[in-house]
Amino acid sequence: MNTERPGEPDPERRDEPARPEERGKPIGRRVLLGTLGLGALGVLTAPTLQRTMESFLAGASEKDPTGLTGLLPNGGGFRYYSVTSSVPHKDDTNYRLTVDGLVDHPTAYTLADLRALPQTRLVHDVQCVTGWRVPGTPFEGVRLSDLLDAAGVRSSAGAVRFTCFDGAYSESLTLRQARRPDVLVALRMQDKPLGHNHGGPARLYVAPMYFYKSAKWLSGITVTEDVRPGYWEDRGYDVDAWVGRSNGRDDEPTS
Repeated sequence: MNTERPGEPDPERRDEPARPEERGKPIGRRVLLGTLGLGALGVLTAPTLQRTMESFLAGASEKDPTGLTGLLPNGGGFRYYSVTSSVPHKDDTNYRLTVDGLVDHPTAYTLADLRALPQTRLVHDVQCVTGWRVPGTPFEGVRLSDLLDAAGVRSSAGAVRFTCFDGAYSESLTLRQARRPDVLVALRMQDKPLGHNHGGPARLYVAPMYFYKSAKWLSGITVTEDVRPGYWEDRGYDVDAWVGRSNGRDDEPTS
């Protein structure tokens, strides 16, 4: 399913210095005018090209079980990842988020139910463990702590497990982490409804941790006694994924 996949960042690309015979070589008037024209065209068309590239990569990633499309750069800064070959689409008619486990009041929320609850907007950088970062990204949704309080968490609880409707991805937080004010069930991103390729219609958002903790296509919240390692933790990544203090990385914190 899910997330911004762990791995190593691509090496920084550097231009080679020009050879002496190439420096100062004159160019013709037509070439100069043509270059200026292309530059102006680029300024005018850049937003359209960016949206087209994002749309193309989003669609291609859905049909790419290898995940190789996630290695391509994306104008919006994000890269699309899934650990399954396809993910069903959910909307107002069929989406449900269940809250169960060690709670007194198991609940199933529709999107309308979630939208009717108090909403919190957060703006932080998004940091992927592969190295890319998207600064100042707004997320908006319901604080996870509000859903846990409404469910009535039992005294024996110590953690929360998250499952997703791709049928494969999972994540976990300690109960203390889950109750942080910067952990949301997000319904909006970048001030618009959360799209399918970004994990919509609802995803987990854990602001201070690497983005693989922010499980996409969220469908289940289960309160448990102990932390159960999630999809990427079973493959060697840290359970406590604080940005800059885990996975051997020293990125700047995101919150």
